[in-house]
Amino acid sequence: MNRDDVSWSGYWPAAPTPFTASGELDTEALAALMDLYAGMGVSGVLVNGSTGEWFSQTSEERRTVAEVAVEAVAGRFPVVIGISAYTARQSSALAVHAASAGADGVLATPPPYVHTSPDETMQFFTTVSTATSLPFMVYNWPRGVSVDMGTSPGLFSRLADLDNVVAIKDSTGNWLSMLDTVEAVAGRVRVFGSFLHRRGLAALLGLGGDGNIDGGGVGAPFAVPFYRAVAAGDAESARAWADRYRAFSGRLINGDYSGVFASPIPQLKAVMNLLGQPGGAVREPLLPVTDASTLAALRNIIDESGIAEASARTLGAGNAY
Repeated sequence: MNRDDVSWSGYWPAAPTPFTASGELDTEALAALMDLYAGMGVSGVLVNGSTGEWFSQTSEERRTVAEVAVEAVAGRFPVVIGISAYTARQSSALAVHAASAGADGVLATPPPYVHTSPDETMQFFTTVSTATSLPFMVYNWPRGVSVDMGTSPGLFSRLADLDNVVAIKDSTGNWLSMLDTVEAVAGRVRVFGSFLHRRGLAALLGLGGDGNIDGGGVGAPFAVPFYRAVAAGDAESARAWADRYRAFSGRLINGDYSGVFASPIPQLKAVMNLLGQPGGAVREPLLPVTDASTLAALRNIIDESGIAEASARTLGAGNAY
């Protein structure tokens, strides 16, 4: 397989997993979230990634989340299931289930906590990417696993040569390193990274790259039309949408992907709840955002960005930008 075997591109939310206030998996909210994404016109969705709190779910819950998401999306856009785990055996078992559930692909980071060497990382992905015939996305997430594959010369190129690898999600905090990834492998595999700003637009138009996968999808009303403008070659419109997206997201997320007001996932779910979206509650060890001044600051960002009005127009117009 290579990049031409999938059409993965554009703006994808990394979906949160909704939990109830008592910590139970909320499958109705999860299905509603997939419908919300469809209404916003996203190009795909990542389920059970970092934003999906896979780390606090049982294996059974992770399988349920995958099944509910695939069924709810019903083929309207690609569904990639996160299968990150501590061993290749665990990840492979989740991949096999994702295939049986009808997923369009799977994604994994290197094993968290382990700090694998380049050769160990390569062996892990060799095993996991061939557990099924599904298209595979390699996920570089240094903030979460303390391994930055971009710092190992040639590692991304080796990974891109694996039979089922069709994409790389490079979520390094080092933007120039991400551009190195694009330059090295974008001709062979899809590259999702940080492109939703003017510098990213220049990279997309001149160097390459395929899309963004970011937490929750709250920025979709600005990000979806950005990528549509890129596809149409309309740089002027793309710049305008990128500026609106950046003015919103830049007040919430730092350059290293940490949250400005709280941990990223509780902050995201607080914003979603303020917008009336089915983000649900977080699960321990994360704590919900309950401080009144913090919630007021988040509400102020929502109001000043115009994201609520943009979301309402998007859904009300049946995603007709």
